[in-house]
Amino acid sequence: MTDLQTARSPRTARTTTADAPVPAAASGGHRRPGLLLGLILTGQFMAVLDVAIVNVAVPTMRTDLHASGAGLQLVIAGYTIAYAVLLITGARLGARFGHRLLFQSGLVGFTAASLLCGLAQDTGSLIAFRLLQGAGAALMVPQVMSLIQKTFSGPARARALGIYTAVLAGATVVGQVLGGLLVSADLFGSGWRPVFLVNVPIGLVLLAAGHRLLPELPVDRERRFDLVGLLVLALAIGLLVVPLVLGHELNWPLWGWLMLAGSASAFAAFVVVERRIAARGGQPLIHGRVLRAPGLLPAAVAIFLIMLNFAGFMFAFALHLQAGLGFSPLHAGLVFGPLAVGFGVAGLHWQRLPERLHLSLPVLSLLVIAGGYLALGQLLRSGGRLGVGADLLLLVIGMSSGSAYSPLFTRALNRVAAADAADASGVMVTMIQLGQVVGVALVGTIFLSSVNYPAPAAASGHALAVTTFATLVCAALAAGFAFRTRRAALPG
Repeated sequence: MTDLQTARSPRTARTTTADAPVPAAASGGHRRPGLLLGLILTGQFMAVLDVAIVNVAVPTMRTDLHASGAGLQLVIAGYTIAYAVLLITGARLGARFGHRLLFQSGLVGFTAASLLCGLAQDTGSLIAFRLLQGAGAALMVPQVMSLIQKTFSGPARARALGIYTAVLAGATVVGQVLGGLLVSADLFGSGWRPVFLVNVPIGLVLLAAGHRLLPELPVDRERRFDLVGLLVLALAIGLLVVPLVLGHELNWPLWGWLMLAGSASAFAAFVVVERRIAARGGQPLIHGRVLRAPGLLPAAVAIFLIMLNFAGFMFAFALHLQAGLGFSPLHAGLVFGPLAVGFGVAGLHWQRLPERLHLSLPVLSLLVIAGGYLALGQLLRSGGRLGVGADLLLLVIGMSSGSAYSPLFTRALNRVAAADAADASGVMVTMIQLGQVVGVALVGTIFLSSVNYPAPAAASGHALAVTTFATLVCAALAAGFAFRTRRAALPG
């Protein structure tokens, strides 16, 4: 029986705690679920958008602020570093003090930091404000998944997760296109500043709407805060993310390798700390029962690999289009249209496929992704101009990615108890973010190690072909983990 069948057959499937909706009295979102979903996903959209939109503005920033290469790298990476390190913290704070309060607080911080970024007069202050912006996003974004998990159930939750998938894909591409438009327009001689200032009016509207729409859900104020686990996990993620984000730009210095080695030790220490806290009857940051929920861990790894592929390929392909083929940032952003549309449409509508396919859909989709990357690499290896064939392959890869991602997300959270929704959401959102960071670092390094710009289009195309082979391998690995989630798609 498939996910959809389970949701539609309450008499034949055991009801799990995760499927129990929050009482209407506790949630104003139940009265206006569409508006609530639009509100929280717009916040999610802004957070993802801000990763991509800044890349397009880098050349203008360099000229205006007289910034060094390392400084510009920190402007881009500062947001991602703070965002990735603090995501689990944001999820736990939401469970303890309320998802409404943390979403609004994070939105205030994100909006205020966006304004400060837009007004920054030097590189140092811009880096500091980007760190604040990432921290605001880290408080806001985990509440999105927790609110979906706690205010939607059954088919409504599956639809909400499908829209969430479309938002993730769309925001990445829209960021590149919108960034190109805003920088090219040079509104009132403002250059790069509108890429940050565009968040301010949207943030203010969301704050006003959130005051009326965000539900007051029950909180667990009795649960103690695992400060030791929080600090060890933040250290582990920081040691992993910082060298991955900055490594290639700084030519992989020794301290970067030492940090990566230290991150492995810190993650091992986190596991030991959490087990000891649980053994003493305490309340660890991530309880073992969350990771033992059927389907969550293999689905999380599969989604990590999907996002690694998606973000890494987009990074390498954007470099090929702009540095290899000479496309403008706007033109390069538009090329990604079929990929984003396919990802979003499939994520929204995969349930309309025949139900007999649902159980095997993630595995089949990932195998199609692997073949699509192989075909695209061979098609573009000569460095020739793009054609209809490339557009069709991008559409197929996008649709297959959405068809794998969305049902895997449903399976990851399908058996998680409502009381653990915040922890599970923090784990999943962190895996998505880490997948994107590792993807850009790993796939980007493979691509840039295969070509030195300026280089002819043929050399750039060959580097892209080498890169697509690496993404093919990751897709095949993801298919193996996706296969292990089949149990979570069956009635409990």
